[in-house]
Amino acid sequence: MRIDKLFELQGDFFARFPDGFEDEAIVKLRKKHNAGKLAIQAQEAFAETKFGMPESIIQSMILTTSRSSMVFMFDKLRFRDSVGALSPAERERLVDALFDRLHGDKEKGFNQILEQLVTLKLGSWSMISVIPYYYDMQENWFVKPSVTKSILKYFEVEKELVYKPRPSFEFYQDYSTFLANLRDEADPKLSPNNAAFTGFLMMTIGK
Repeated sequence: MRIDKLFELQGDFFARFPDGFEDEAIVKLRKKHNAGKLAIQAQEAFAETKFGMPESIIQSMILTTSRSSMVFMFDKLRFRDSVGALSPAERERLVDALFDRLHGDKEKGFNQILEQLVTLKLGSWSMISVIPYYYDMQENWFVKPSVTKSILKYFEVEKELVYKPRPSFEFYQDYSTFLANLRDEADPKLSPNNAAFTGFLMMTIGK
């Protein structure tokens, strides 16, 4: 891993934004994304104790996705309509899969959610990573394809971490470990949450 390249980005970022994520321009951008409010709502809506009410979980999934600024509008609408049209048994399977993804066997949950999203023609990285990200913004990562490819190329790890359009738990785990290692080497002010850290990388790599 080219850690020296991280420090170059860090120096550039603080040269442009001396106050880091408290800089006025970035504060405005953070307010636009409203991630903090969505995180509070997600932590409440998807708490382990709430999974005894499957229909409430389904509605919370639709609501969280629809309010996210990180998901394309087309995907928001398709998710709302497609999930709303699922049979009761399919909805229950989706809820069980999300429970595993957040509170149980994470790999099993990931793969089961992916299977249903693919059936709905929504099997993208954004759709499978958005709800776990809001549920725990310090542990989980939102995977945006263009940003991911730029990060892997910049740090010269494309051969070790091979991005593919179809999500996989193996890549998600390996990429998460890579990003966490970068984050831990960087100034803590660059990572109020994980999406902020990848946002910092995006802003500086693409300057």
